[in-house]
Amino acid sequence: MLTLGINYTRMHDSSACLVRDGELLFAIAEERLSRLKHDADFPKLAIQACLDFAGIKAIQLDDVCFGWPTPGPGYRHDLKCFASGKLPATFNNVLTSSLHFVSMTRQRGGAKRFEQNFGATRARMRFVDHHFAHALSTFAYSGFDDAAVVVMDGRGAFEATSIWHGRDGRLEHVLTIPFPDSVGFLYSEFTEFLGFHRNSDEWKVMGLAPYGEPGVDLRAFIEVETGSDALPCRVHSRMLQPRGGSLFPEMIKRFGAARVGESEITQRDKNIAFAVQEACEAAMMSVVRVAMTKTGSRNLCMAGGVALNSKANGKIAAAGLIDKIFVQPAASDDGVALGAAMVPYLDGGGKSPKREMRHAYLGTSFDDEAIEATLRTYKLRYTQVADAAEPAAELLAQGKILGWFQGRMEFGPRALGARSILADPRDPEMNAKVNNAVKFREWWRPFAPSFKKEIAGEYLESATDSPFMILTAQVRPEKRAVIPSVTHVDGSARPQTVEKEINPLYWRLIDGFGRRTGVPVVMNTSFNLRGEAIVNTPTDAVRTFFSSGMDYLVIGNFVVEK
Repeated sequence: MLTLGINYTRMHDSSACLVRDGELLFAIAEERLSRLKHDADFPKLAIQACLDFAGIKAIQLDDVCFGWPTPGPGYRHDLKCFASGKLPATFNNVLTSSLHFVSMTRQRGGAKRFEQNFGATRARMRFVDHHFAHALSTFAYSGFDDAAVVVMDGRGAFEATSIWHGRDGRLEHVLTIPFPDSVGFLYSEFTEFLGFHRNSDEWKVMGLAPYGEPGVDLRAFIEVETGSDALPCRVHSRMLQPRGGSLFPEMIKRFGAARVGESEITQRDKNIAFAVQEACEAAMMSVVRVAMTKTGSRNLCMAGGVALNSKANGKIAAAGLIDKIFVQPAASDDGVALGAAMVPYLDGGGKSPKREMRHAYLGTSFDDEAIEATLRTYKLRYTQVADAAEPAAELLAQGKILGWFQGRMEFGPRALGARSILADPRDPEMNAKVNNAVKFREWWRPFAPSFKKEIAGEYLESATDSPFMILTAQVRPEKRAVIPSVTHVDGSARPQTVEKEINPLYWRLIDGFGRRTGVPVVMNTSFNLRGEAIVNTPTDAVRTFFSSGMDYLVIGNFVVEK
């Protein structure tokens, strides 16, 4: 059985994946191919990439599964919220919601766009409830027989938070909290208030938060713990919404004017970020407590955009509430394609295949012939090597900053040693060097360490099994001065643990760096410039390399020097 999973709503992060007989073959976000970050258009390039990888035509698909229901439920929920006052019934709000409904209805939820781009198909077109697709996207790939499943995002069709019980390959619904009572909505609105872009720059708030101090009172906006199993936390969404043509009126009344983008970061901004992150962590903990109580499980799966909050995830993992945690690497909306593609296996009382996901290398790849053709096209000087790991390790030990382009591209927002920029974590100035001269991004943004999995416990107090860089942990106090450029201001790190069996080339690089320096850890950040999608092709890699302050590009078995 061949199943195509799709995320498409004209909002953000369109994507596609291909599953054959329960095995995930390929997954990619549209942005990597279109080069438009968070691309919301119909994912025709991503779908074509899925088909090309398997060498098939669309007519051979058995099911095409969208990770959203048909347009009606979301529109009806908006109308109810307008009528009840939960959402401001302004002309612009009603018009925007109505136009989106009409557009998606004309497209038959995306089915018409599929047929226009790929022709007639015998495949069944399926439309999956958004939070169900999220929940299945994490439980089906967790390897767990039994787990509490928590989904938290800005909004689905009508959902904001949901709890499920995963057992024996199936999901049982436990609880749903509808939008706009949404922790994700609160976080995104404060992201915009702080001068960043909602549904894109939430990472910046999380990175800025440790520079703040307690003291900002958000109780008017959120109750992080209500004591109610039916509503573990409550967001006062009316306080977040525009009124009388004014954005953020309640925030402005309490905290002053919204920050203008690209302006100076003040201590007030840092303190607000601290409070928002703290509230998010506490609210997530409240939901998880209820989930564990209601399901009786000791395993936790999480999905939704809020589940990308690695700091909160790390605290949940270390809190003693659970035995095991799994957050799939594309927990935001691009990842619902993974869950949607598993839905046909539930037909007739069936079960989703049990597939433990240990890596995210699910995208495109380029062999040495294709890479060398690109290097020759641009008339670049390069050296061919037998094993890229050793020269890369030597260059890193010399303090060089590398572009690292190897194997299949990662699925999800994190670079995990396939499309990465690498540097020496021992240099206390390396964080500033890479932020300023390579990534061209804000000074407070932290970088992540990649560890050999077997030594992670020597450096970290927890999160020693973190292949997707989606949990934070405290760096052991005696190691913070050893790896200062990947230790955040609060002593934390967002680690990736690398297994020799999963990514042998990257493991050998880290091992080689460790043999030269005594520190088997490298600084790892995504291979892109600020505001751009992570590189996909050799051409993307070459352009980005020559547009930044990287010293060398190690691409396939070739080393390129400026």
